[in-house]
Amino acid sequence: MPIRVTEPQRHIVLITIDNEARRNGLTRAMFEELALLWPRLEASGARCIVVTGQGSKAFCSGADLSTDWTSDPNLDELVDRALLKTQVLTKPLVAAINGHAVAGGLELILSCDIRIAARGAKLGFPEVQWGIFPSGGGALKLEGQIGYTWARDLLLSGRLITSEEASMIGLVGEVVQPHDVLVTAMQRAEKIAENSPIAVTAVKRFLSRRFAQAFANDVSDEEREARDVRASPDRVKGVKAFLSRGRPNY
Repeated sequence: MPIRVTEPQRHIVLITIDNEARRNGLTRAMFEELALLWPRLEASGARCIVVTGQGSKAFCSGADLSTDWTSDPNLDELVDRALLKTQVLTKPLVAAINGHAVAGGLELILSCDIRIAARGAKLGFPEVQWGIFPSGGGALKLEGQIGYTWARDLLLSGRLITSEEASMIGLVGEVVQPHDVLVTAMQRAEKIAENSPIAVTAVKRFLSRRFAQAFANDVSDEEREARDVRASPDRVKGVKAFLSRGRPNY
């Protein structure tokens, strides 16, 4: 199963995105798996959830662009539920960023409370290079998390930054050697799981509610912009170039 769910320790759930041949890119089926998984975990006895990618090269490269996403009328809702763009879990989420995290992969990380990244990993939102709008939470949440200048730099240039740079701007909390990423993330999850679950849940719910209120009025505007870009000739040209490993000429 491309989304693997295990319980390596009591009260801790580990989610592994397992599509290593595609840099852990998310197929439509994987989006659906994630969308259904979060409510189940929310209702479970888990006290902390760790999310990572399979292998050492990529955490997640976002949506698998070999799939035609434009024909799906429920795409925005699916992305929202799968990447937790506006959905709020009371369970703390720890990202074990084992490798590159771009596009939808980084948007999933934006929904995580604690972020441990591997030294040498690259992070960013390259969507505009390929005629795509970062509609999984990048445009909606990034500026609120890291500030005006850095967010606009990353979103408008589409460039990738190192995990060390990401730590400097507060996009990730800690950078460790690749072999220590999951170990460190699990240690943080253990610490969380030892605490009062009632208190942890209350803190997470309060912080998430305040954060969600900050962009509640912007969701429909963001989705409209995303649909317009999705229907544009630039998207067709960009995705074609991406799949052929070329550079689009807009």
